[in-house]
Amino acid sequence: MNCQICGTPLHPGAMFCGECGSSVQATAASRRRPDPRPSDTSVVERLVPVTTGIISVAVDSVPIPEEPAADDATPLSDADSTTSPRFALQFSTGEKVTVFGTGLIGRRPLGAPGERFDHLVQIADRSLSVSKTHVEFGEHEGTLWVADRFSGNGTIVRHLDGTAVRCEPGRRYLVPRGSRVELAEQSFVVS
Repeated sequence: MNCQICGTPLHPGAMFCGECGSSVQATAASRRRPDPRPSDTSVVERLVPVTTGIISVAVDSVPIPEEPAADDATPLSDADSTTSPRFALQFSTGEKVTVFGTGLIGRRPLGAPGERFDHLVQIADRSLSVSKTHVEFGEHEGTLWVADRFSGNGTIVRHLDGTAVRCEPGRRYLVPRGSRVELAEQSFVVS
């Protein structure tokens, strides 16, 4: 008899695999954790952008807007979006998205409770190298910034001059137009 997890031959009467430590009754299906969001395909509209508390720019030079009361909240209109710079994100998957304000990018992006974003950008990645919520983005003084959201495979920013920076999770990195952001096996160019 062989272990159903790693395939190592087992001794008669064995209760556990000597190679991987699995029970002889364990199967690949029994070891798989269920998806906590199995049918979550809903589009979430974000009313007001909010910062995540991850700051890497001087906060005394950036005014922090007051958050409106829940009953004062109004949806963002096209007039509101014209005050923010727009960025075109051209993905290696062929998708092109125009964004402004804040957002999340991933296979199935979803903010933490209480977080609100202007965009939730879902990209197709059949290899599953991109995390469900891989990277956060926003705007600082007319330049796009990205912050890795503790993704499994990391994020790299490649500038036009050829320099590359591996993003430290939770820290914001400015991405000038023309630069490429690599999300594991996928990427996008900012214009």
